[in-house]
Amino acid sequence: MSTTRVIAVANQKGGVAKTTTVASLGTAFAELGQRVLLVDLDPQACLTFSLGIDPEDLDLSIHHVLTKGLPVTEVMATTEDGVDLVPATIELARAEADLLTRTGREYVIRSMVEDLDGEYDWVLLDCPPSLGVLTVAALTAATGVLIPLQCETLSHRGVGQLLDTVHDVRRFTNRELEVWGVLPTLYDGRTTHARAVLDTISETYDLAVIEPPIPKSIRFAEAPAAGRSILTTARSTKGAEAYRAVAKNLVERG
Repeated sequence: MSTTRVIAVANQKGGVAKTTTVASLGTAFAELGQRVLLVDLDPQACLTFSLGIDPEDLDLSIHHVLTKGLPVTEVMATTEDGVDLVPATIELARAEADLLTRTGREYVIRSMVEDLDGEYDWVLLDCPPSLGVLTVAALTAATGVLIPLQCETLSHRGVGQLLDTVHDVRRFTNRELEVWGVLPTLYDGRTTHARAVLDTISETYDLAVIEPPIPKSIRFAEAPAAGRSILTTARSTKGAEAYRAVAKNLVERG
């Protein structure tokens, strides 16, 4: 049995720092000596761009792996942050439609991960902001789900829908899938409101809250423009340290 941990970072609501979480956690795992592969499953290709690769310049991407059966090793890129990346391009928007009519579509990402044959300690899947075919395929491939969540009143309304999807995936395509918990992002610890939202979520949905919360920081917005993660561009900021602490906790949980 491979010891690769495959984590789907999922929340169909945009703007919750999902891509930032994938890039930062991936880099933090790499700093801990772990072998890490990041997979961009969002047609907007934000993860690809934020790790210094221009999607416009790519001939091959995750689209070709999922719909044309190309080996994943042929599309991988190595980034300056010490993690490998399976990049996305806008073509991925077509993959959803291509896969809809396909038998076994839920298993396309699982097959891709199995082909890696335990080469990586962590595979992080940056899910698109929807609950469509690609997210279901990511959940089918995953050992755990991490839900980044902005601690504001309305941002947790989609969590119930996501958990319904997780429940269906467990029932039909991946019995082993575990929800690892909610990761509070864009967190403003000065407000009692943010903490209250967290308490509500963990009570309402009976979910673990992954600590420490990731603080709000302008540095997160600056990092993608540099094509690196915040752990490289702003090494000693509270945000970078928070992701390092989360990574350490997840490795120990492993």
